[in-house]
Amino acid sequence: MTGTGKTVTRVDLCEAVYQKVGLSRTESSAFVELVLKEITDCLEKGETVKLSSFGSFMVRQKGQRIGRNPKTGTEVPISPRRVMVFKPSAILKQRINGQANGSMSNSDQAETD
Repeated sequence: MTGTGKTVTRVDLCEAVYQKVGLSRTESSAFVELVLKEITDCLEKGETVKLSSFGSFMVRQKGQRIGRNPKTGTEVPISPRRVMVFKPSAILKQRINGQANGSMSNSDQAETD
C-alpha cells in the first residue's frame, strides 16, 4: 500500500488548531505539544491511550527471539523489548475505506467482533 497524501507534521497540527480553534500560534503550538507529551508519558508508563472514534495506542512486550542476519545468515539473538502498537477504531477504518457512516461490510464486522 502506498500513501498518496501528504505527511502531516507537528507544524501542520499547530496550524490546524490555530485556524479552527482560534488560539494564538504560540498557544496552539503549546497545546499540541502538551497533548503529544501526555500521550507519550502514558505510553512510557505502559498505559493504553484510547481515543474514541480514532483508535488505541498500546505498548506490548515482545520476548527474546532468534533472528537472522540477512547478509551472512548468522543467527543473532533479538533482545526482549517493548513496542508500540496502534489499533484503529471501527469508525476510523470505515472513514479511510470511504464507507458511509455506520455501514460496515461483513468482513469489517468480523474484524471488530
